[in-house]
Amino acid sequence: MIASLLPILILLPLLGFVVNGTIALTRRGVGDDAPTTARHPLVTLVGPGVILAAFAVAAALFMRVRVGLPAPSVVSLGQWMPTGNLVVDWSFQLDQLSMLMVLVITGVGSLIHLFSIGYMRDDAGYARYFAYLNLFVAFMLVLVLGGSYPVMFVGWEGVGLASYLLIGFWFTEKANADAGKKAFVVNRVGDFGFLVAMFLIWTTTQKLDFVGAHAVLATMPGTPVVLAIALFLFVGCAGKSAQLPLYIWLPDAMAGPTPVSALIHAATMVTAGVYLVARAAPVFAGAPEASLVVTAIGAITALFAATIAVRQWDIKKVLAYSTVSQLGYMFIGVGAGAYTAGVFHLVTHAFFKALLFLGAGSVIHAMHHAYHHTHRHDDPQDLRNMGGLAKFMPATAIAMTLATLAIAGIPPLAGFFSKDEILSSVFSRAHGSPLASASLLGIPGSTVLYAVYGIGIVTALLTAIYMTRMLLLAFYGENRTGENERAALHEAPTIMTAPVLVLALLTIAGGWLNLPTLIPIGPTGLLEHWLAPVTGASAKMLAGTGHLDHATETVLVAVATGVAVLGMVIAFVLFRKPMADKAHSAEDTSLLARAYGVDALVDALVVRPVQALASVVLDRGVEQGVDRGFSVGGSLLTRTAAFMGTRLQDGDVGKYAWLLAAGALAVIAAITLS
Repeated sequence: MIASLLPILILLPLLGFVVNGTIALTRRGVGDDAPTTARHPLVTLVGPGVILAAFAVAAALFMRVRVGLPAPSVVSLGQWMPTGNLVVDWSFQLDQLSMLMVLVITGVGSLIHLFSIGYMRDDAGYARYFAYLNLFVAFMLVLVLGGSYPVMFVGWEGVGLASYLLIGFWFTEKANADAGKKAFVVNRVGDFGFLVAMFLIWTTTQKLDFVGAHAVLATMPGTPVVLAIALFLFVGCAGKSAQLPLYIWLPDAMAGPTPVSALIHAATMVTAGVYLVARAAPVFAGAPEASLVVTAIGAITALFAATIAVRQWDIKKVLAYSTVSQLGYMFIGVGAGAYTAGVFHLVTHAFFKALLFLGAGSVIHAMHHAYHHTHRHDDPQDLRNMGGLAKFMPATAIAMTLATLAIAGIPPLAGFFSKDEILSSVFSRAHGSPLASASLLGIPGSTVLYAVYGIGIVTALLTAIYMTRMLLLAFYGENRTGENERAALHEAPTIMTAPVLVLALLTIAGGWLNLPTLIPIGPTGLLEHWLAPVTGASAKMLAGTGHLDHATETVLVAVATGVAVLGMVIAFVLFRKPMADKAHSAEDTSLLARAYGVDALVDALVVRPVQALASVVLDRGVEQGVDRGFSVGGSLLTRTAAFMGTRLQDGDVGKYAWLLAAGALAVIAAITLS
C-alpha cells in the first residue's frame, strides 16, 4: 500500500502544476495581461482539487502507519546517481515524523488553496498562481519524504525555487521582484552549509540515506566530525527557517500574496529547518555542543524578532516577525533535545499562524475593496487605517482573537500547551543532562539553558503584547478606515471565511495532540508516543537524568500563563485608547520600526561592496577585455552564441520550472507505471 501511494502523493500536485502551468502559458484569457473575467474554471477545479486529493491519500497512509510501523518504510523508484561507491536512489521514506509533516502540508495546504480561490479571483495571474502553489507543495512533499539527504536536498532547493516564484509573484513592481531575489540569495548561504554537511556525512560514513548514515554516526558521539556535521546542518536550517543572522529574507517575503505567506511562512517551508534537526536527531544528540548552539541561537532570534514586532504597523510585517520569533521557540525545543516539544509547536503554529495570515488576508481583502470603492489610495495593510473591524467582520474577528490568545499562550488553546512544553523541557535539562555538562564559548551548559529559559519567558511577554496590540488596532476601538469607506467593509466570501473557521477549530483543539500528564483531561502524550520510534532514543540521550516534579512543573506553568496574561493587560492599557490620528502620511523612523537598521547595514557591508567588485572585475575587466581581444571573427562568434543563448535561455524562470516539473512528472510516472 505504502509503495503504491507514496509516488501518487507527489504526482498529484505535480500534475496540478503541469495542468495549470499549461493553461497559464497557452490561454491568453488567464494570462497576466488578460481581463480577470476570463479565468479558466479548470484552474479552480485542479488547483485546490489535487491538494485535497493528496490529503485524502495522506489520510489513507496515516491509517496504515497508525496500525503499526516498527521500522521506516523506504520506497525506491530506482537509482539516481550510481558513481563508484556513491549510489543514491530516488527513495522516499515514510515514518511517524514524515507522516505528521505530510498531514500538515496537505491538510493546511488544502485550506490555503481553498482560501486562494476567493483571494486571487480578480488577479490576472490566477492560473500562474495556482501552478506555482501546486509546485511548491510537490517539492515540500519531496523534502519531508526524501529517504536520503540528496533527495531531501532536491525538495529543499525546489521549495526555494517555488518560494522565489511566489514571493515575487507580482514581479512588475520592483520591490516585489527584489523580495523574491533576496529570499533566493540569502537561502543559498544556508544551502552551502547543508552541502558541506552532506560531503562530511559521505566521507565519514560512505552513506547518504538516513537509515544507514544515522546508524553509523550514532556510534560516534562526541567526535569532532559529528559536531562539524551538526553545525553545518544547522547553517542550512538557519537559512531556510530564518534564524539569526539569515532571517532578513522573511520579512520582505510578505511582498507575495497573503495566502502564500500562510503556506510558506506558517505551515511549511520555514519549518523545514526544524524538521531537519528532528530528522537528524541522532546526529545532534551525539553533539551536545551543537545542540546548545541551536538552542542559544533560537532563543536570541525569538527575543530579537519579538522586539521588532512590537513597533510594526503593517499587519503582515507583525506576523512576519512573529513567525521568526516562533521559529526561534521551535529551535529552542529541538536544540534542547525536546524533539516532540519542538515538532508539537511546529504543528500548533501551523494552525494558529496560518489562521492569523488568512485572517489578515481577509482584512486586507476587505480594506482593499473599500478603498477601491471610493478610489482612495491609503495602505490597506496599515494598522493605523483600521480599527473597529469586528463590527464589519465578526467571524474573522472571533477567529483572529482565538489565534491571538493561542500564540500568547493562554490555556486551553493549542499554543499554550506547545510553548509551555518547550520552556519546561529547557528548564528540566538545565541540570543532570549532557547539555548541562557541555559548554558554549566557555559558558557552562546549565547557565546557557537557564538563560534560554529566561529569554523564552521575556519573549512570551513581548508576544502577548505585540499580538494583543495588533488585535486591538485592527478589530476593536474606533474605526479609522474612513467614513465613506465603512459602507464597503464586509466579511470575506464564504470560500475564504470557511478555511479560517476550520483553522480556528484546530487552534482550539490542537493542544490535545500532546496533553501533559499534569493536565489529565484526556489522553496524554499522544504525539510523544507517536514520534518515539523516530526521536525517542535521541531525546533520552540529551534529557539525561533531568526531571521535573509536579510541584515545579505547576510553578512553571503558572509563571508562563501569568506572563501571557500580564502581556495582554499591558497591551490593553497602552492601546485601548483611540489613536489621535491615523498618521498614515507619517513614516515611523524609530529604531524598532526600522528593524534595528539591519537591512541598511547588510546593504552597506555586503551588497554594495559585492556590486562594486562585480562591476570592476566582470564589467570592466572580463567583458571589456574579452571584447577588445576578439577579432572580427571572434565578435561574430560571440554575437552568434549570444543569439542562440537568448533563444535557449530567455530568463523566464516560470517556463524553466514548468519544463523541469513536466520532465520530473514523466520520469516518475514512467518508473511508477513500469
